[in-house]
Amino acid sequence: MTTEAATRRMPGAPCWVSLLAHSLPVTQEFYGALFGWEFHPGPQHFGPYSRAFLDGREVAGLGELAPDRNLPVAWTTYLASDDADVTAEQIRCCGGTVGVGPLDADDDAGRMAIASDPQGAIFGIWQGKSMMGTAATGEPGTPVWNELVTQDTESVGPFYEHVFGFEAEPPPPSDPSAADYLTLHLKGHAVAGIHGVGNALPRDRGPHWMTYFAVPHADAAARRVTDLGGHVLQPAHDSLHGRQATVADTEGAVFSIVERG
Repeated sequence: MTTEAATRRMPGAPCWVSLLAHSLPVTQEFYGALFGWEFHPGPQHFGPYSRAFLDGREVAGLGELAPDRNLPVAWTTYLASDDADVTAEQIRCCGGTVGVGPLDADDDAGRMAIASDPQGAIFGIWQGKSMMGTAATGEPGTPVWNELVTQDTESVGPFYEHVFGFEAEPPPPSDPSAADYLTLHLKGHAVAGIHGVGNALPRDRGPHWMTYFAVPHADAAARRVTDLGGHVLQPAHDSLHGRQATVADTEGAVFSIVERG
């Protein structure tokens, strides 16, 4: 389940996660207290934006929505690209939609786009130049996995395989999670997953990419989320990937926490 930082920079692999919130200071306070992040100003192309650091290494981005943008607050998974313009065209040709870009980020950091797959799940495209993506992963406070939660894998699996070159592999039949799950591989490395949940898909969210962050202790981290004003949506429980929980921050952005030493 863990993806090393170098693997995350392969074209197609999740390489960055970013959150647009209504109040940047409040959001920074929440994640700083939960994960120990420190923040420094980032590209201001779309408004106030900061980069989150852990022990001096970049791990994520936090931005602030314009006051007139009453949009749902959600984490966005960015997939790496060698050429954002070519990837955007492939997305359109395979039935997806490009809603923003491709366009250059400030300070020549890279080129990006925001797109959605044929079922409506939103994701980003990042062609890194000076800023290559998440510099730390696999340890507490860092993103360790990204998973598409959708109605069924059959509807969208071919889209991601064709656009990003993933090799999709179902779990063995003996695996309890084998009902409808695909692990996406690049050059032999597992980089992401697609989980078909059928009618269990949240109606208020629809298909979406879920970001998993590592924590030392899932139960304690879930309690900490509540103490900080967030919510526990799925209590800590044992899974094949370790003990994990699904939570939401103070503005309702949903993410998962998974126990890592």
